[in-house]
Amino acid sequence: MASHRKLRAAAVVCAVAVVTGPAPVAAWAATTGAATTGVATTGAAAAAPSVSAPSPDPFSGLTADEVADRAVTATQSATSLRMTGRVVTEGQPLDIDFALNDRDECTGVMKIEGGTAELRKIDRIAYMKGDEAFWRVSMASQGVPDAQIDATIELVKGRWLKIAPGQAGSSDLSGVCDLKSLLADLGEDEEERRGLTRGPDSEVDGTTVANLVKKKTDGETTTVSVSQEGKPYILKMVKTGGEEPGEIVLSDYDKPVRVVIPPAAETVDLSKLDRGTPA
Repeated sequence: MASHRKLRAAAVVCAVAVVTGPAPVAAWAATTGAATTGVATTGAAAAAPSVSAPSPDPFSGLTADEVADRAVTATQSATSLRMTGRVVTEGQPLDIDFALNDRDECTGVMKIEGGTAELRKIDRIAYMKGDEAFWRVSMASQGVPDAQIDATIELVKGRWLKIAPGQAGSSDLSGVCDLKSLLADLGEDEEERRGLTRGPDSEVDGTTVANLVKKKTDGETTTVSVSQEGKPYILKMVKTGGEEPGEIVLSDYDKPVRVVIPPAAETVDLSKLDRGTPA
């Protein structure tokens, strides 16, 4: 039978997996066929005022579907980006603010039901630090007993959980920081990108965008905003109606991502917990 320490360590990783992976933001975005990953207000894009398109319009003569193809190609070429916003997966809202690059490095914050957690990944090692509310909510959602939750929180309070490759939960966490995989999902289902229409132009953080709209028969509407300045990067995606509404903003394309390794004294080594040794 596993020791209590080992069980508590497993409970922590289980909590991490349900909140972060496998990349719920990417899964949410993949259902639109036009974008990837989110501080957001659902429906904000629909309410944005229209603006005049740049002259000449960089997408003149292109259909909305063709603009989407160009946007996917450009976005997949990014070496780094920042994603902020809110998505709903399985009825649970998740707020994120992450910067990540194509070397599987990332740093950011996620919030769920009043709880907050920071995540960093560098040199294939993931570090996660959550407040009490975050751990309590995420573990309770997995049916972890209260006594076990309390014991786990005592182990990780104010400290970073260090998770190395191959350890339980590491694959789920790696999905959050895997930019290449995230962007590859954009081109998986071309059929989902068909049937788009171009709505009124607007702005995202001062950049003029072309808004591509897709409406489904179930009442779900997705609006993807594509930059009309420089590369046709996807800058925002809003989904209204349906079971998983939300908004995602993409920015800071191709900018350096600086990840700081937490001090060793402030970490809990999961491998030591698994062996039942002191943290």
